[in-house]
Amino acid sequence: MIYDVICKWGDKMIISASRRTDIPAFYSEWFFNRIKAGDVLVRNPMNTHQISRIKLTPDVVDCIVFWTKNPKPMLERLDELKDYNYYFQFTLNSYAKDIEPSVPSKDKELIQTFKSLSDKIGKERVIWRYDPIIVNEKYTAEYHIKYFEKLAEILDGKFGKCVISFVDYYKKNATNFKNNNISELSFESIRQIAKAFSEIAKRKNFTINTCAEEIDLSEFGIEHGKCIDDKLIEKLAGGWLSVSKDKNQRDECGCVESIDIGVYNTCLHECKYCYANYSKNTVLANFNKYDANSPLLCSFLGEDDKITDRKVKSMIDTQLKMWM
Repeated sequence: MIYDVICKWGDKMIISASRRTDIPAFYSEWFFNRIKAGDVLVRNPMNTHQISRIKLTPDVVDCIVFWTKNPKPMLERLDELKDYNYYFQFTLNSYAKDIEPSVPSKDKELIQTFKSLSDKIGKERVIWRYDPIIVNEKYTAEYHIKYFEKLAEILDGKFGKCVISFVDYYKKNATNFKNNNISELSFESIRQIAKAFSEIAKRKNFTINTCAEEIDLSEFGIEHGKCIDDKLIEKLAGGWLSVSKDKNQRDECGCVESIDIGVYNTCLHECKYCYANYSKNTVLANFNKYDANSPLLCSFLGEDDKITDRKVKSMIDTQLKMWM
């Protein structure tokens, strides 16, 4: 194993936890152990022997953005993050077990978890994600409109913004698309759904943004969004954030730069639209490597691994007051 130190003082210290897997649902103990340790090791998914050591102390972490379908395992431990800025992207869809086989029951668990999280940390730090929107014989445009309104009614007052997206085709999810007769949405279906959703949002007084969508829905009051949102982070941190658009994401993605600490092929939800998992067998093989005390998620250090310290610092300037 080789150990190097390099300086990259321009790295932006927003932590994404994670686009690649559901850390709150399955790996929260590991995450809190890394917070306690003050750093984390992350493999480069494009070069697996290249590992970065990322500092996780409050003086350099401007914000942690959690992506999850079930943050319940974290609820009783949020006090351990009292020195950090953070918010949650909470995906709560209307799909049944045919599309989200291992996601807990919405009615029995997740709706109450959403409300409890909002009550604990405030609705501005809980972003409701209704995505991706898929269509087939069962999940029609009319179905989505009906259940989006139902969820908006149930969650009323517990969130201020909703993020939507329309399902994308990847090689990784092609078989699931075929088996579930899922097709990409037509332009007309997208507009039908957007118009109806926007009317619901106006009645319930929340905003809707799209995630990484090229289509312009501004006529319905739906703007292109930023899931890693510099403006929200500035509001939470009380200062100005010097950060650029994330060049590693798609052109349509508005997110600012962040460091993702997750690992692909480790999420156990088994969602049929997922782009982050290659196969169930791969996921289970990786999960068998999980050690909550390891600096790496679902992995062990090997002789050919090279660890590099990423020298990072906070990009928040609290001396500059925002004109908001």
